[in-house]
Amino acid sequence: MHVAPIPAVFVFATQLTHLAPVDLAILIIYFAMVIFIGFYVKGSTNTSEEFFLAGREMSAWIAGLSFVSANLGSLELMGWAGAAYQYGILATHWYWIGAIPAMLFLGIVMMPFYYISKTHSVPGYLQLRFGEGARALSGVSFAFMTVLMSGVNMYSMALVMKVVLGWNINFSMWVGAITVAIYVMLGGLRSAIINEVLQFVLIWAGAALIPILGLIEAGGWTNLKAQIVTRMADPSYIHLWSTTGSFDSNPMGIHWTGLVFGLGFVISFGYWTTDFLVVQRVLSANNLRAARLAPIIGSAFKMFVPFFVILPGLLALVLLKDSAGHLIQLYPDGSDMVVNHGMHSFNEVLPLMMVRYLGPGLLGLGITALIAGFMSGMAGNVSAFSTVWTYDIYGAYINKKASDSHYVSMGRWSTIVGMAVSVGTAYLVMGAASIMDYVQELFSFFIAPLFGTVILGMLWKRASKAGGFWGLLCGTASSIAMWAMVYHNKANIRFMILQPHASADTIMRVQAMAANLYRALWSWCVCVIVTIVVSYMTKATPEAQLTGLVYGSTVIPHDGSRNIYEKPIFWAVVIATVLFILNLWLW
Repeated sequence: MHVAPIPAVFVFATQLTHLAPVDLAILIIYFAMVIFIGFYVKGSTNTSEEFFLAGREMSAWIAGLSFVSANLGSLELMGWAGAAYQYGILATHWYWIGAIPAMLFLGIVMMPFYYISKTHSVPGYLQLRFGEGARALSGVSFAFMTVLMSGVNMYSMALVMKVVLGWNINFSMWVGAITVAIYVMLGGLRSAIINEVLQFVLIWAGAALIPILGLIEAGGWTNLKAQIVTRMADPSYIHLWSTTGSFDSNPMGIHWTGLVFGLGFVISFGYWTTDFLVVQRVLSANNLRAARLAPIIGSAFKMFVPFFVILPGLLALVLLKDSAGHLIQLYPDGSDMVVNHGMHSFNEVLPLMMVRYLGPGLLGLGITALIAGFMSGMAGNVSAFSTVWTYDIYGAYINKKASDSHYVSMGRWSTIVGMAVSVGTAYLVMGAASIMDYVQELFSFFIAPLFGTVILGMLWKRASKAGGFWGLLCGTASSIAMWAMVYHNKANIRFMILQPHASADTIMRVQAMAANLYRALWSWCVCVIVTIVVSYMTKATPEAQLTGLVYGSTVIPHDGSRNIYEKPIFWAVVIATVLFILNLWLW
């Protein structure tokens, strides 16, 4: 099928559409509501437990919706819509094998330790298990990652405003940053959670319109797949697993080993079980059973998010056309076609599709849903940054004996500082080929080795304090070293993906995403190996000190489940079964 260049009038237009009064009203009402919520809950966030953990008063459903909504930022809405356009249906892996098994594992296996230890953060758990060295290292690296991730969400929201409405990108970033800073500073995690539940409803209501209308125009799912194969001249865009038997048979340049071990195990389990952004939401649950059910409830909703995110990217491959009826070709962010010729990038798929399908009223709802997602991501990262900075850096090393009210004040001020730094990091995203390549790169640096340290700490009694620290340090350093090796010489990627004799053509077709998955896998292996070796060379922690921290040394309290349908494990099995069926359907 012919893909025409975008006409100049389309490319260089200052904006794609105008907001009708009803659209503008919807947007203004949303901003007013989130700020009002911050002021409304300020009176109930006077103690550190109330500010940083919402007083541990949330039900399983509220914590679960907040758990999945905190991840519905640019990662979901903009990033993966663009990744679906770039890589096809393979992007769905980041929702299914790349999320759901880890969410179930968090609820069944790991939450008892996080919850009964009464820790405020994942670095706080590492301090109990491995000492101050591991806590400091993980706290600093995590604080650094959260402001970088907050910048991703900030940039993505500004990009939507620029593409759809023609707003200045700098103005848009500051509007979002100030709004989020106000309601998180005032209401802490409680305010963030309430807004995340509101944002969850908006996202599901607003984002569902595009795939529904797009499928109707395409003539249904079967016709859409046929059109994609014709358009791309490549059937691999519509298969989930069958094209991953070799590196060069799919658009991502990935082998199934990278998906299963790099994504499905290391990155997925690392993010969903150790990233304090999401774990913090579950720690707000009002009892152990609610804390275990929250990730399982979240996984049920997560399973169907690809319908709102991946499907628009696939639809854009065959339905995104200019005013002359020609298909629009999108390009990587930072490429010559985008920077010097004004073409649209992968990351702009979703706003372009919104302009195509949504009229007055619906457009306002759709844009508000996108903004809600970005602000949810920003709020999640900045509240996590505030907690880790206050407890694991400031309170642990700078001012150990301050009053509880002082730490709450520090949490409020660090929210403002974290958001200001996030504005600076937002500009770093502009040079990435796509949002998701950038984000997965960050995960391979920080999340993958951290997971190795946490999982050994929970499951292996012999892991020593020195082993935990040096394993985490070496794992993180190895990931950064591998990135630098490839950055210096692209050909070095062949060693990372176990293809030392690959041709230059094969190297060129290996995408950045594949490199991220294997970098994460190798850094996790380095972390685990170093932890094991150093642990055997150093003194073990006395078992009496491992109570509540390690399986085999801890009595897990009963969570109160009586009937089979009340047990978290029952619903975990149900969700795992549905996931298996969906993977077979799209094989």
